[in-house]
Amino acid sequence: MAGAQRRKWDRKETLNLVDYIVLGEYGAFLRQGMGRTRNVSEGGLLLETHRALKEGEEVLITVGLREDLVTLRGRVVHQAPPTEEYRHCAGVKFTHMKKEDREILKRYIEALKASAGR
Repeated sequence: MAGAQRRKWDRKETLNLVDYIVLGEYGAFLRQGMGRTRNVSEGGLLLETHRALKEGEEVLITVGLREDLVTLRGRVVHQAPPTEEYRHCAGVKFTHMKKEDREILKRYIEALKASAGR
């Protein structure tokens, strides 16, 4: 397929509430907000928020995945303005997470795949 976008990670659509913190230089707290995921993969997620995030900003995200809370650190790699269907959306690439959080995320994504018949 010419021009097809190839991703390293398979993204699964999912809506999960998140709390996020935008970090400044040396990890300093800049601001906090709430949002939700639109999709998630082992490498990143699409975050929908009420306020725009900027490309390059570092974010600390706490997301509820079923009964578990995981904390993920990432960098905004792209953003899109609101539309009629979505608020502000930012693509976040994960830069760091604890081993146990990575395992919970993997299990969650596998469960999404299984429920979708994949």
